[in-house]
Amino acid sequence: MSKRGVTIFLTILLAVCLVGMERMKTGQEREALTAEAGQRPEGESAGKEEKLVALTFDDGPHEGSTERLLTGLKEREVKATFFLIGGSIEGREELVKKMAEDGHLIGSHTFHHVQLTNLSLEEACREITMTNEAITAVTGQPVEYIRPPYGSWNSRLECTIDLHEVGWTVDPRDWDVKNTETIVKQVLKNVRDGSIILLHDVYDTSVEAAFQIIDELQAQGYTFVTVDRLLID
Repeated sequence: MSKRGVTIFLTILLAVCLVGMERMKTGQEREALTAEAGQRPEGESAGKEEKLVALTFDDGPHEGSTERLLTGLKEREVKATFFLIGGSIEGREELVKKMAEDGHLIGSHTFHHVQLTNLSLEEACREITMTNEAITAVTGQPVEYIRPPYGSWNSRLECTIDLHEVGWTVDPRDWDVKNTETIVKQVLKNVRDGSIILLHDVYDTSVEAAFQIIDELQAQGYTFVTVDRLLID
């Protein structure tokens, strides 16, 4: 082969090698991007991961504190979950109606705030059924969730009452301390992504604490959702 032929051959060989290396590099980059995307939760973009938290309130409705709470939640564009005592609804139907209209989730907390495990199956079912009927009569929507008082649930009821039991993960014992600053500190210390916070909307100290908790956690990038969103996820 002539010297010119050798030169042409080497030039072609070099070009082929360069193209192959470029393709390999592109493939490696594509694999790296695919692996990175696979590490993110399904449906999440490359942006920052969303942190969700649920505020839940027991023992309402209460004429003064619950009404103030609903106003503050609406101002902050926050949806919460309310577990109502059936016996407290009469005379406060407008508050319950407002809860539903504002997009809050409403569940049962029994009719007389009783410990279900201390009752017969028939008595426990009656406590729950009466509350469900009282809520539905106002909202027009079926009740799907229950928070049993004291967290005491009778597993036998699962065969009779088609409701989802809801617990909590952060409990500042607001009903006991009745001190806004203490409640806020306890919640902020223990809250995590996916937390379910337990408060009671019958105390002014708890309502004020809820507002401070919302303002601080929103500043930290948290999004407030109704509790069903966390249970489904």
